[in-house]
Amino acid sequence: MNVPDNLKYTESHEWVRLEDGDIVTVGITDYAQNEMTELVYIELPEVGRQFSAKDEIAVVESVKSASDIYAPVSGEVVAVNDALADDAATVNNSPFDKGWLFKLKLSNPSELQHLMGPGDYTGKIS
Repeated sequence: MNVPDNLKYTESHEWVRLEDGDIVTVGITDYAQNEMTELVYIELPEVGRQFSAKDEIAVVESVKSASDIYAPVSGEVVAVNDALADDAATVNNSPFDKGWLFKLKLSNPSELQHLMGPGDYTGKIS
């Protein structure tokens, strides 16, 4: 499994990349997309909505199941990856680059400290 060193991770298999300032990009991990197999549909949050950490924020559906995606940190949705509406399998092919799900403007940056680093996440999925 690919676990990039520059990301933070959640127990529920979301990854978080801190961008410039107080914006984070969020997606699901290589492990999660591999477990779900072929993704066929993704329901993304509305831009402008506020979420608290651990709120249900999106849904991904595969040929096997549907899974909730949780907000890894609190914040406002400032962007979604609209390209996934036409090709949800992009997440399978590129979970850390083209397959990102949404971006949040952090409302509490200290919440990033509660996420797992790559070593801890690798231990969880091994």
